[in-house]
Amino acid sequence: MKYLMLINAHLDADGEAMGGCTPEDWQLFDKTIKDSGVYVSGNALADFTTATTVRVDDRGERVVTDGPFAESREVLGGYFVVDVPDLDVALDWAARCPGSRGGGSIVVRPIADFAG
Repeated sequence: MKYLMLINAHLDADGEAMGGCTPEDWQLFDKTIKDSGVYVSGNALADFTTATTVRVDDRGERVVTDGPFAESREVLGGYFVVDVPDLDVALDWAARCPGSRGGGSIVVRPIADFAG
């Protein structure tokens, strides 16, 4: 079963991502998850200040704003898609992810399969 692991960084008062990990931690995790055979895909996202939000109002008109959806102490920093036997294994991988440290969190959601 495929699961999406959304990596949310916690921001400090200056809007900087807090974290209990180093770039080397991310490189090691990336290598480990890929070598394990469960990795399907994943990407880091550009700085959240580059985000653009699109909404469609009641008249059907597009409303575009700069920045993330809401003022928050968490921002989406990237994701992994894993193919594992069950939720427990996906949660194990999420717990190993450096993004789960330093106030960050990993949201794990199954990917819907509408074909079957």
